[in-house]
Amino acid sequence: MARPLTDHEKRKQISVRGIAGLGDVAEIKKSFNRHLHFTLVKDRNVATPRDYYFALAHTVRDHLVGRWIRTQQYYYEKDPKRVHYLSLEFYMGRTLQNTMVNLGLQNTCDEAIYQVTSRSTRCLHLTCVCVCVCVVCVGGTFQLGLDLEELEDIEEDAGLGNGGLGRLAACFLDSMATLGLAAYGYGIRYEFGIFNQKISNGWQVEEADDWLRYGNPWEKARPEYMLPVHFYGRVEHTGAGPKWVDTQVVLAMPYDTPVPGFKNNTVNTMRLWSAKAPNDFNLQEFNVGDYIQAVLDRNLAENISRVLYPNDNFFEGKELRLKQEYFVVAATLQDIIRRFKSSKFGCRDPVRTSFESFPDKVAIQLNDTHPALAIPELMRFFLDVEKMSWEKAWDITRRTCSYTNHTVLPEALERWPVYMFEKLLPRHLLIIYEINQRHLDMISALYPGDSERLRRMSLIEEGDPKRINMAHLCVVGSHAVNGVARIHSDIVKSTVFKDFYDVEPEKFQNKTNGITPRRWLLLCNPGLADIIAEKIGEDFLKDLYQLRKLLDYINDDVFIRDVAKVKQENKQKLAVYLEKQYKVKINPESIFDIHVKRIHEYKRQLLNCLHIITYYNRIKKEPNKMFVPRTIMVGGKAAPGYHMAKMIIKLITSVAQVVNNDPVVGDRLKVIFLENYRVTLAEKVIPAADLSEQISTAGTEASGTGNMKFMLNGALTIGTMDGANVEMAEEAGEENLFIFGMRVEEVEAMDRKGYNALEYYERLPELRQVMDQIRTGFFSPKEPELFKGIVNMLMHHDRFKVFADYEAYINSQEKVNNLYNHPKEWTKKVIRNIAASGKFSSDRTISEYAKEIWGVEPSDVKIPPPNEPRD
Repeated sequence: MARPLTDHEKRKQISVRGIAGLGDVAEIKKSFNRHLHFTLVKDRNVATPRDYYFALAHTVRDHLVGRWIRTQQYYYEKDPKRVHYLSLEFYMGRTLQNTMVNLGLQNTCDEAIYQVTSRSTRCLHLTCVCVCVCVVCVGGTFQLGLDLEELEDIEEDAGLGNGGLGRLAACFLDSMATLGLAAYGYGIRYEFGIFNQKISNGWQVEEADDWLRYGNPWEKARPEYMLPVHFYGRVEHTGAGPKWVDTQVVLAMPYDTPVPGFKNNTVNTMRLWSAKAPNDFNLQEFNVGDYIQAVLDRNLAENISRVLYPNDNFFEGKELRLKQEYFVVAATLQDIIRRFKSSKFGCRDPVRTSFESFPDKVAIQLNDTHPALAIPELMRFFLDVEKMSWEKAWDITRRTCSYTNHTVLPEALERWPVYMFEKLLPRHLLIIYEINQRHLDMISALYPGDSERLRRMSLIEEGDPKRINMAHLCVVGSHAVNGVARIHSDIVKSTVFKDFYDVEPEKFQNKTNGITPRRWLLLCNPGLADIIAEKIGEDFLKDLYQLRKLLDYINDDVFIRDVAKVKQENKQKLAVYLEKQYKVKINPESIFDIHVKRIHEYKRQLLNCLHIITYYNRIKKEPNKMFVPRTIMVGGKAAPGYHMAKMIIKLITSVAQVVNNDPVVGDRLKVIFLENYRVTLAEKVIPAADLSEQISTAGTEASGTGNMKFMLNGALTIGTMDGANVEMAEEAGEENLFIFGMRVEEVEAMDRKGYNALEYYERLPELRQVMDQIRTGFFSPKEPELFKGIVNMLMHHDRFKVFADYEAYINSQEKVNNLYNHPKEWTKKVIRNIAASGKFSSDRTISEYAKEIWGVEPSDVKIPPPNEPRD
């Protein structure tokens, strides 16, 4: 197998990253050496790889800070309407390379650190043992030849999210900065992000993600903006109105991270809050002599920002989670109000005292229901602090807030017990009751005597215990409600919020999700970015619709060859990585069939697994027949408490064990479970994919964004008509995807009629063979009963109807094989998909949010860099 080019080698030949100027290289080298000098401790004269990483990170950050300060000055002087994106998750991944790409510094840094020299008598080269003689290090002064990729690999992923929702928030921040919006991301600075997944004997094992262990060079603590957040206490009714008293205070310390736009000198801010106990926290215990315990109890307050809840599309009603949700909201709204009042740069004194213009200057976007408490908290501020009338406070709150719905799965919708609010947030409970009463009075006037409608639309769900429906609170308290793909938004209007849509249809919108092409093309797939730039120029990186120009080259044999060559290089590179990680010999000529996302029954990793076993059985049945070789990769994390998801992982790893060690199969089929799937691994896997698996039951996946990343990087999609797949098929032409299975209407019809899995089991011999193998322990000979729970679920309790789509899925996979045997036709479909992926840029999504929800216009104004005078 030919050695694939490294990214370092590719960078030498890539036009879109720019040519490093000698002056810039010299400046970067000087800055790097300065930071390295101050990084090293006095008793060490040898730098470690981590020292080099931090020196480079601080060098790059120097280029950010001036732009960051100038951007914020610009906002204070121009006083635009500011957008505040509230999310409990920001799945950022690594920052170094992304920052270099957006500032146009990557080539310069690559050249500079390669040229860095040292006068030390000891070797500093990353790949050397210090006692050896390094070929680069001959002589007293030597060139270190540092490798940028090696330094980038030292950075920890900032895994402050579970999956799609958190990664979407990260893409949105990139686009808001690139579009010149005065925008802020607000969330929690979790000490421990999404767990690290280890696979031990085929089972998922969770390890804590101590991502801050070595420090984070990208954040800036801002203790001067620390704010109090109140919990517990009681409500006292006074002549001046209700007062929330006897509360327990936790302090919110902000940590700011710069978010650079793409080559426009705009640098926005992501502000994450960390919980700190006040100095007098629980020190009343000191009066009875238990000072030590009082100090230890500070952890109770600081636990609020300790760990990210690792559930995706599942609601866990724990008090700590509710504390997290209120904590981020309370701190953020105080910050927003302070900034609204003090609009002049450097001014901390309020210059605005009237809130009439608040919705004209402030937009608050709620990323799912997790920050829903922003609505009653804003009301509490207007009512209790500003002493506004209810009507005025409610009008301002609704005009300020808007809500994005991310799921229709009932188990994912937040419904908090009333008793928990009564204990933790008593004032907010009263406000929610009042919101509900006024809301129901309005519905009652519109639909007299319709008590069933009142029950369905109430914010309070009767039962034991009573619960608050947070999605209903968001809908009632927002001026705009959006789904995240057209089919999802239609389902939201026709089922989940139908009653609300009937009353206020103008409130409901669609905003199909998108991804940033900077990270998900330029950064992760430089080879593809380069050949595209050669054909159509570089403007597609800020206007992805320009990819349509590639249709002019659909029959260009040279371009077809180049696209196929880039894909093959990416596959070879991934094959080397996989062989090193998993000790499995990979055939880089095989179809790289990839299914990566959170493990969940609705995403139907089990359907994929049934195909793997079916394909294995076919090879075993006719070992001398020609089969199109496949390497099937499945990756994703299961929530620690989600038993079925963990069993699905165990089944896939058990099937892999059998398949990969069967000499009859050879390299015609390999199965790999990708351990610890995360942003950084996605950046390796997605550019190498031939086939993207997007096979959720129609009507269950709100949008998906992984599907868009694969499409942009030249993978063909096998999928159901679900989420954004529908629009992808519309953009590229359904004939250029492998669409199979039931549509939403057919799923709904089957729900009414009743789904009978046994019917498919008895009718389809290959399916029956597969299920019998799983049931009798063929893949778990030491524990024949191991997978009986999966079999029982599929046969009797499968909400997601795996068997109903099995036959169509297997037939569609046959079409994949047939097309793969015609490489030129395959690559032409790849080009059609890439050319059609312009719609799925997060720049387009954010532009729509800005114009249609937030009431702001994207700006192409390029703020002057710090070394140029301002007008």
